[in-house]
Amino acid sequence: MDDLVAALGLVLVIEGVLYASAPPLAKAMMKRGIEAPDGQLRALGLFLLAAGVGIVWLART
Repeated sequence: MDDLVAALGLVLVIEGVLYASAPPLAKAMMKRGIEAPDGQLRALGLFLLAAGVGIVWLART
């Protein structure tokens, strides 16, 4: 459970760095996300999910 809380904290840190350091970039990324087709967002989400699982697996072994 501690690892899950730490991982969520790191996600918030990464998000916070983006919004604090480059607000125009964050807004542009949100606009592109809204305009992207659902299938493209779903494929990106699945890719990022698999990459995240792979990174965690490599870090734990």
